Amino acid sequence: MKIFDTHAHLLDDQFEQDRNALISSLSAANVSGFVEACVEADDIPKIQALTLLYDFVYGSAGIHPHSANSADNSNLLRVERALEQKKIVAVGEIGLDYHYDFSPRDTQREAFANQLDLAIAAKKPVIIHDREAHGDVMAMLSARRGRLGGVLHCYSGSYEDAVRYIDMGYYIAFGGALTFKNATKQRAIAEKLPLERLVIETDCPYMTPEPHRGERNSPLLIHLTLEKLAEVRGISVEEAADAVYQNAMQLFGISL
Repeated sequence: MKIFDTHAHLLDDQFEQDRNALISSLSAANVSGFVEACVEADDIPKIQALTLLYDFVYGSAGIHPHSANSADNSNLLRVERALEQKKIVAVGEIGLDYHYDFSPRDTQREAFANQLDLAIAAKKPVIIHDREAHGDVMAMLSARRGRLGGVLHCYSGSYEDAVRYIDMGYYIAFGGALTFKNATKQRAIAEKLPLERLVIETDCPYMTPEPHRGERNSPLLIHLTLEKLAEVRGISVEEAADAVYQNAMQLFGISL
């Protein structure tokens, strides 16, 4: 059984003391690789270095909506240049966040649009962050229908919107929240969507699955999300693992 974590933040300070040991232990836990998701232009060199250290680590390049104020021409150029590298497999984590509004909404939309267009030019998928901004995210992705694909990270929208995204060629990602006791909506969506368009992620060190909520998350716990997905689908863990692994390979255009 092989598992691929489509969205991790192992460069976070919470992994400073044991990062290399943890990454080296992943294969023993059936985790065959992960994508290190970018949130700041300043992260790009560190992500590039991590992907060079480990064959099974891939990365993205992008500016998170929290940092949309920093998405000036210079930093957008850094994202664009990073996309020329084979192991930088996506533009992200990009999108809109109307919950915290750390950047003005018009600034978020401008940064998002610019990076969507960079992804189109580079022919790379996008990793989408959408928090309480469902209408604007849908509108901006719909406007680029047929020219862009990617994944809706940590999906929190409706079933109907998920179907629309899948029809546009996107994947839907579920993380540790799928295991939460109050996640009945997410589990109902995960049960009904086509299995061939689902992937799993940790978003570590955040979104730790049950029964470890309150602890640091890592790819070593992604099996709990996989097991919950298999349970809600009524299939074996092995069948679920094979499906979401192949989906991740197709999403990012990689082979391990």
